[in-house]
Amino acid sequence: MGLEQRKLYTPHTPEVEQHTPKKQQHVVRRVKRRFSKGENILFALSAAFTIFLSSMLLQTHSDLNAVNKEVQLLNSEIDETTKQNTELSIQVSDKSTYERIWKKAQENGLNLNKNNVKVVPGR
Repeated sequence: MGLEQRKLYTPHTPEVEQHTPKKQQHVVRRVKRRFSKGENILFALSAAFTIFLSSMLLQTHSDLNAVNKEVQLLNSEIDETTKQNTELSIQVSDKSTYERIWKKAQENGLNLNKNNVKVVPGR
């Protein structure tokens, strides 16, 4: 028990500290990096290149969709024009019949003279 008390009781005697100038050493700590500067630059360049290519791909896809839309609009216009042309050709064939032409000629006062008729080869 005496030893335990001695350990617990330690009289504090003030010691006089002498101020000695300590040389401050510059401690250079090496930071361990996962990747070197060159690898970081390569990663950044590859990321930028990937972003650039993906944006170019999206732009090309957008342009392609716009062109496809224009093609579809032009095809619908062509189909509509073809339909109108077909209807007009039907009207032309209806209005160019012999009976209709003869009727219009009689309305305008023309007479048929068989001696004056020349047959022209048709189309």
